[in-house]
Amino acid sequence: MSADLPTLIEAFFTKRLIAQQGASAHTIASYRDTFRLLLCFARRQLGKMPSQLAPGDLDTALLGAFLSELETNRRNTARSRNLRLAAIRSFFGFVAFEAPEHSALAARVLAMPSKRHERRQVDYLSRPEIEALLAAPNTTDWFGRRDHALLLTAVQTGLRLSELTSLQQKDVILGEGAHVRCMGKGRKERATPLTKPAARILATWMKEQGEDQQLFVFPNRAGGRLSSDAFQNIVRKHAEEARKHCPSLATKRVTPHVLRHTAAMELMQAGVDCSMIALWLGHASLNTTRIYLDANLALKEEVLAKASPVTGKIQRYKPSDRLLNFLNNL
Repeated sequence: MSADLPTLIEAFFTKRLIAQQGASAHTIASYRDTFRLLLCFARRQLGKMPSQLAPGDLDTALLGAFLSELETNRRNTARSRNLRLAAIRSFFGFVAFEAPEHSALAARVLAMPSKRHERRQVDYLSRPEIEALLAAPNTTDWFGRRDHALLLTAVQTGLRLSELTSLQQKDVILGEGAHVRCMGKGRKERATPLTKPAARILATWMKEQGEDQQLFVFPNRAGGRLSSDAFQNIVRKHAEEARKHCPSLATKRVTPHVLRHTAAMELMQAGVDCSMIALWLGHASLNTTRIYLDANLALKEEVLAKASPVTGKIQRYKPSDRLLNFLNNL
């Protein structure tokens, strides 16, 4: 293969990501955006058009400057910066095999470390907050009934935003053992059970739509797939209405992903094991699921109740050794 940069990048997307790995549309879009940002940055820094760049132009100095600009000028978080770096690393892993003459450069890029960042506790809704959110849509009109079914399914199943918006009627299995099927991250199909109330609401909603296996369960006005922005706006709108009746929501930012966290916390507080929650949510690693343990205050309180309390017995003060006192005061 020719070692010029444009050929390598095109082969990385068509040969590696699409043909060999079968990467999802979201992964391809994320990697695409990373390279658009990187090539535009390189053009400004080096004065070369992207098609004129060589692999050696993307050295660790330029990549480091690019990552720094993402944080300073574009206000990206450390997590977003690390996602861009992961895309770049993946490309240079491909370069090391396809263009061995650049293996030394690839090794240096692959050695670039991810940036450490704070991991905040996940946000989730309490049961009264869930009930207030589900009561917010006006179910006397079509949009309200759709939104109510959508919010209930999101809170109960914990499906990702893309998984919910891509659901079609053929993916919803009603009757005994009711569940929804979806294709999640890593092209992994999974089935998620539905509670009886959720199954009943979905059955009524799909009957109103008309039975057609190809119809999207939660369509937009024209009957097509609901966009990510539209879903986020639906959640935001009904969260604002719910805040009027549930003051605790005033301090929370409610998003589609918070509804996913809520489903996980409902399962955890019901005593479901972490490994089962990981299967339910489609997590590739149990480490991802353990973030809910950190946020589960009720579980920590149960552990505290079982622990032996510290008595805090009062003892007579004893002055420390003179030499130790000297060292402690240094």
